[in-house]
Amino acid sequence: MLIQKIHHVAYRCHDALVTARWYEKHLDMKLILSIAEDAVPSTGEADPYMHIFLDAGMGNVLAFFELPTRPRMGRDENTPAWTQHLALQVESMDVLMAAKARLEAAGIEVIGPTDHALFKSIYFFDPNGHRLELAANTGSPKMLEALDKVKWDMLEEWAQTKRAPKHAAWMHDGRYKEMFK
Repeated sequence: MLIQKIHHVAYRCHDALVTARWYEKHLDMKLILSIAEDAVPSTGEADPYMHIFLDAGMGNVLAFFELPTRPRMGRDENTPAWTQHLALQVESMDVLMAAKARLEAAGIEVIGPTDHALFKSIYFFDPNGHRLELAANTGSPKMLEALDKVKWDMLEEWAQTKRAPKHAAWMHDGRYKEMFK
């Protein structure tokens, strides 16, 4: 395989300092690197920026750019707010629920937990408007095996009809609780 892992994922932020402090306070993600330049290394374009890197655990890195000379960032108005998000895995349901309580105590609105059969998750927004998901795995190898068997059939049907195939409807209709005892 060509790819070893994701080196980092980068998003834009309104304020790098506020962002770094928010992620450390609410998600225990430590700031590991700050880089600032007056020109973009890949293009040479004059465009000052602050680029911060946060430790997302197990060698994963989440990065942000603050671009003070650019217009304030928005979001793609043609894409629903629930679509684009960053999902971060937590160790267990206990950790997930503790994180939910901590976020809500800090005044952050949290949706969930939502049961996706393979995992349960909560959703909330960072101070830049990026949607985040914390997920705790709850699925079984048998569930993954069942999904593996139908993945291409589902994708082919979707490509033809643009309607949700029913091969894995058990994930959200609750049948999985009986099917995979």
